[in-house]
Amino acid sequence: MRSNFVYAALIAMAALPGPAFAQGANSAAVTENAAGNQSQDASPSQRLNTLFSQLKHEGNAEKAKAISETIRLQWRDSGSPTVNLLMLQADKAVADNKDMVAFDYLDEVIQLDPHYVEGWNQRATLNFKLGNFKKSMSDINRVLALEPRHFGAIAGMATILTNYGRDELAMEAWQRFLDIYPAERRAQKALGDIADKLAGSRT
Repeated sequence: MRSNFVYAALIAMAALPGPAFAQGANSAAVTENAAGNQSQDASPSQRLNTLFSQLKHEGNAEKAKAISETIRLQWRDSGSPTVNLLMLQADKAVADNKDMVAFDYLDEVIQLDPHYVEGWNQRATLNFKLGNFKKSMSDINRVLALEPRHFGAIAGMATILTNYGRDELAMEAWQRFLDIYPAERRAQKALGDIADKLAGSRT
């Protein structure tokens, strides 16, 4: 089902003129609650599974946000000091409005570790920032192939689809987002707005 949705979204984008609101993976303070009772002996994938289970069942928005930040921090750590340093350099280049330099760093990250989710996600974000929506969507597809639960990438996809009036696909993306991260208020509002728009267009 997920792969069919992503494929449909990409087909929709193929007809658009080309030149993850994808959420970035900026480091943030994480509460002890968000860290949870995860075993230090658990593998990264086991820790992520635990965190996603907590995120899915947490109804408090602030506690859910803390869990989501813990997930982002885990995604951010590539396990490679070289890749992590290149990501920091890309962040600095973006902060200094040196976007082409940031692309160079991110391209190098992806070449060094094509299985590292945040390399693709950060490049998707930068492409979105510059209005390169087709390229952003292509990078988002790579993110979701590696990590189907990447709520930031799903939000990016939904936003791009909305920008081009693909409201039904955007609504499906937000529904998928909320299945993973149900307490996110902005996603709830985005879904409600699209649902209202579609309902109005059918009356």
